[in-house]
Amino acid sequence: MPTPIQTPASSLQAGRDYPPSYADLLAWFPDDAACLDYLEWLRWPNGFFCPQCETPSHWRMGDGRFWCAHCQRRVSVTAGTIFHRTRTPLMVWFAAAWYMTSAKNGVSAKTLHKLLNFGSYQTAWTMLHRFRSAMVRPGRDLLTGEVEVNEIFIGGLKSGKRGRGAEGKTLVAVAVELLSPKGFGRCRLRVIPDTQASTLRLFLLDYVKPGAVIVTDGFSSYPDAIKSDYQHKLYVVTRSNDPAHVCLPGVHRIASLIKRWLLGTHQGAVEADHLQAYLDEFAFVSTGANRSFVVFFFGDSSNRLFKWSHYPIRLWL
Repeated sequence: MPTPIQTPASSLQAGRDYPPSYADLLAWFPDDAACLDYLEWLRWPNGFFCPQCETPSHWRMGDGRFWCAHCQRRVSVTAGTIFHRTRTPLMVWFAAAWYMTSAKNGVSAKTLHKLLNFGSYQTAWTMLHRFRSAMVRPGRDLLTGEVEVNEIFIGGLKSGKRGRGAEGKTLVAVAVELLSPKGFGRCRLRVIPDTQASTLRLFLLDYVKPGAVIVTDGFSSYPDAIKSDYQHKLYVVTRSNDPAHVCLPGVHRIASLIKRWLLGTHQGAVEADHLQAYLDEFAFVSTGANRSFVVFFFGDSSNRLFKWSHYPIRLWL
């Protein structure tokens, strides 16, 4: 079991701080008691304190819950988390997290349903969505340096206009860091209603640190969206001898990968109402460099599991 110190994921060592394989995961967490003990440490590394009155004095109840000595509140380790009121064993939750974050292409609800022998597809789907809701860490670092920004359309092959103005598809804003001398860093994606300057400006302010260099094509909305908060590097594709994917390689690489991921892992069966959750998962896993499970459960941001506002779907779990 890892030592009770919140360590950056880049400093963690396999076998000492986290299980390096699925077999080791089962050895570390052989039953629900072991899972609950680890979650208790994650939530209260310095000992229990009441979430209502913040008093540390308590009694341990026979069912494992805590009884606050001050306000008499009964508190469970999983209350208010993605595991809140679940009827599914915590061992299964941990296994689902492993399959979801350790595989390069993630896992679909249909595949997870078969792997873990759930009673229904809805159980697997809802479980994965609860994990997705915890993948966006509040106050996460903004993108810095040179950042490519563009919009893409997701929705499969349809007749009619392609690119900006396409109908029957979902519009998504994309931002990706450019690394020096080459390569790409973190990415951010958001479903947006339109490409007006005000909409794109909100996207930039939420995800990109002021002062960064924004790299875009010649779309007319970007100058008003960027204003004086960022530096602007402009590529007018129609005046260039190079195709768009050469002028803006980062966003086109991300667009290609996410469309392939949605069509491959999820068979294109992602509804527009839930697309943002899948985009959040892609952004989290794609920047994890195959260490996503480590970051999610054992790294310095593992407390994201306890900063969860209740997902509206509570059935089946």
